[in-house]
Amino acid sequence: MKVHRMKVLPEYCEISDRSCVYSCMGRKIRHLRAADGLVEVTCRVIQRRFLLRPSPKFNAVVRGALARAQKRHGMKVCGFVYLSNHCHILLRPSSVDQMADFMHDVNYKISKEVGRLHDWEGPIWPRPYTDVQISDEPEAQIHTLRYLLEQGCKEGLVASPKHWPGASSTKALLSGEVVEGIWVDRTAQYRAWERNEPHPDERFASTHRLELSPIPCWEHLEPHQYQARVRAMVCEIEQGTEGVRVLGKQAICAQDPHDAPSSKPRRTPAPRFRAAEPQVRRALEWAYRLFVTAYRQAAEDLREGKPAVFPDGCFAPGRFVPMRT
Repeated sequence: MKVHRMKVLPEYCEISDRSCVYSCMGRKIRHLRAADGLVEVTCRVIQRRFLLRPSPKFNAVVRGALARAQKRHGMKVCGFVYLSNHCHILLRPSSVDQMADFMHDVNYKISKEVGRLHDWEGPIWPRPYTDVQISDEPEAQIHTLRYLLEQGCKEGLVASPKHWPGASSTKALLSGEVVEGIWVDRTAQYRAWERNEPHPDERFASTHRLELSPIPCWEHLEPHQYQARVRAMVCEIEQGTEGVRVLGKQAICAQDPHDAPSSKPRRTPAPRFRAAEPQVRRALEWAYRLFVTAYRQAAEDLREGKPAVFPDGCFAPGRFVPMRT
């Protein structure tokens, strides 16, 4: 059965009849409100363990995984930081499918390499990635970039974003430094092992370069202007950590990757959207609810064998098998 897509929602819509809006209960439906918009992606490690502990080899693996996935899918990456038990990535995807394919390749490669490095069996990601879409307001986008830069400082781990020993885009954003990583072709390595040929990692490793894109509201700036604004952010973050006792690089890198923080975190649900003005956030929330209504109606039509029209920015089911009664 053919599945159609249609545009049903403007970027910011005025909701006059709220009776048509259904409550958004259950699992969040993955969608993208606008192509090339800023999206913050978060991934958390199983049981909050320190399996992403910084080391030169692991940092090269992370950069290589991001660069290789960018090359395959053409993803715009604005920044990234990998802490010991979670990571944040700023993306500008053109479609929800591109974002899903990119994150699948990155997380799959990192999961496999972490298993080799730290003798960990099974996956390291307990649930799919969380994506928070950022509004087109410059204030919201700048705040999100600052939030990425202050990772490691707000937790009391390091005194400056420049001091974080893990994989991070901070130095590249500050100076335009090239971000390069290593990607090892494990499939070719395994086939060489089957043929009883030498199969060291160096033989199947390749270097890949990650290109960083500016956030949308600063896209018009020259590279030196962009770097100057990032440096101003970093200076503000460093001023906020003056006199604060931090854990330090040596202690961070000495952590057992199988350990986890002793204190329980304060759990708060991630927002669907991040906006500077409350009215913009409310408009985006109501637009998402209309999106859910259209999606569920299309799913119901598909289940009943009717022509299904799914809204833009979502995964339209490729195959549907009705339950037997």
